[in-house]
Amino acid sequence: MKPTVLLIDDHSLFRAGLRLMLSDAIAHLDVREAASIDEALGVPRDSPAPCLVLLDIQLPGVNGLDGMTLIHRRWPDCPVIVLSADGASATAHSALARGAARFISKAEPAAAIQAAISAVLRGECDERPAAADPRPHLTPRQCEVLVLICEGLSNKLIARRLNLSENTVRGHVQALLAMLGVVSRAEAAFAARKRGLVG
Repeated sequence: MKPTVLLIDDHSLFRAGLRLMLSDAIAHLDVREAASIDEALGVPRDSPAPCLVLLDIQLPGVNGLDGMTLIHRRWPDCPVIVLSADGASATAHSALARGAARFISKAEPAAAIQAAISAVLRGECDERPAAADPRPHLTPRQCEVLVLICEGLSNKLIARRLNLSENTVRGHVQALLAMLGVVSRAEAAFAARKRGLVG
């Protein structure tokens, strides 16, 4: 069976270019494409797991950094490379801290991107930065959603309160449950209060 790379990026031209580059550079590679985290995770459960995920940060709905938690929960053994137009060191640090195998700026030459992808496929990863705070790093939006979960609001009410779609709220809730290591909203509320994430 061909090794499968899953490319998640909302820019179709970038996906097409990267697919061609990978197909030319790496023999016997199957490249699947998705424009969002929801689309990527919407494949049937019995579909072959990817051997590598290439992930953009700026995505519609759940962004790449938040979506990394969902990807790791679906495919625990699959490395994730973050490919981003934002080459700031803080962005790279955040991606690696959340479990990315490597961070690559889209501004890098094609040969450098290809070499980095090939290295991860061989099992080479960047060193993770040491975590200074054992608490999960929540985005401002995740903090807002978590507070409303603790208030007992449903996804529909949270969506209305924050002016978001229910699908986006559902993605944030799933990411929060995974980050807190719980399986229900009640457990999430308890864990959040115990760990001082909400007042």
